[in-house]
Amino acid sequence: MTEQHTTSTRRVALVTGGSRGIGRESAERLASDGFAVVINYAGNKTEAEAAVAAVVAAGGQAVAHQADVADEAAVAALFDAAEEAFGGVDVVVHAAGIMSLSPLVDLDLDALDGMYRTNVRGTFVVDQQAARRLRGGGAIINFSSSVLALAIPGYTAYAATKGAVEAMTLILARELRGRDITVNAVAPGPTATALFLDGKDEETIARMAAQPPLERLGAPEDIAEVVSFLAGPARWVNGQVLRANGGII
Repeated sequence: MTEQHTTSTRRVALVTGGSRGIGRESAERLASDGFAVVINYAGNKTEAEAAVAAVVAAGGQAVAHQADVADEAAVAALFDAAEEAFGGVDVVVHAAGIMSLSPLVDLDLDALDGMYRTNVRGTFVVDQQAARRLRGGGAIINFSSSVLALAIPGYTAYAATKGAVEAMTLILARELRGRDITVNAVAPGPTATALFLDGKDEETIARMAAQPPLERLGAPEDIAEVVSFLAGPARWVNGQVLRANGGII
């Protein structure tokens, strides 16, 4: 684990999938908001350490910790590491996820199982630890996708996993009655990250960028703005799915 050993009285945010894309942008934004940040990564230690270095260079506090989000022992150890480094956890941003695209009729079932493990079980495991450990006044922020409402062919399995995320989010918000912890999900539209761009030709990307009334793809910082809102001032927003997609739906 890469870390700074200074214990902080600041609020603490744990960001899964925090080494790249929306997760990294969210981690850097929360650090700029004054959070100490725990950056979880699945396998790319170099990218995670670069994310920590960016936070530290900007005057923030950060640690990196590897964990498979679907492994309950690894996720418990991730929360242990956050508590050891900074004294507790206030906000969990669960941005880790994978996507395999195929019509239902052709999808390899191993790909389905992989998405289920990371996107569904991973969300359940991370939220379970968050529900057990978050301090009062905290926030759990899951990630769905606007593709769930768009119903685009080829996204059957991925959208199904995000439907499960939305169900968990809405119910957990109610299960945490009396804890002063909000639970919401962000549902980005097409956003210029490696997860979205990989495997798409320029014509497809241009067509999807033209769909929202704002006529562009989202940027990771657009989504990080919503995360910042839910992590901080949005104490009366609870049990909701915020569709950050430029008006595409």
